Amino acid sequence: MSVELNHTIVHSRDNRESAAFFADLLGLEVGEEWGPFIPVVLANNVTLDFATIPEASITPQHYAFLISEAEFDPAFGRIKELGIAYYADPHLKFPGEINHNDGGRGVYFPDPSGHGLELITRPYGG
Repeated sequence: MSVELNHTIVHSRDNRESAAFFADLLGLEVGEEWGPFIPVVLANNVTLDFATIPEASITPQHYAFLISEAEFDPAFGRIKELGIAYYADPHLKFPGEINHNDGGRGVYFPDPSGHGLELITRPYGG
């Protein structure tokens, strides 16, 4: 059996703002609106479908993205340029730092809707 993640819905205060934030940060394209969704397609063809819902209904989720070392620098630069708080750990105990887990680099930061995003250049345990 071949099982692949095809898409997931990301609850947002403003689907356009969240999709644009994510796409801009990682150099991706925002797709055409489809019903209530604004899609962003990742390199492995998984689609993040951003949907606007009432803010009180948003449960913060964690989304981790594996990127290359070359992609890390511009993305991290954009995080700093936008003045977004960032951390080396998921418990937010090391503000203003990145980690070097498993010989790579990683950073945690919030998106506009309060979800925890993570960028890593090496898979954990790899």
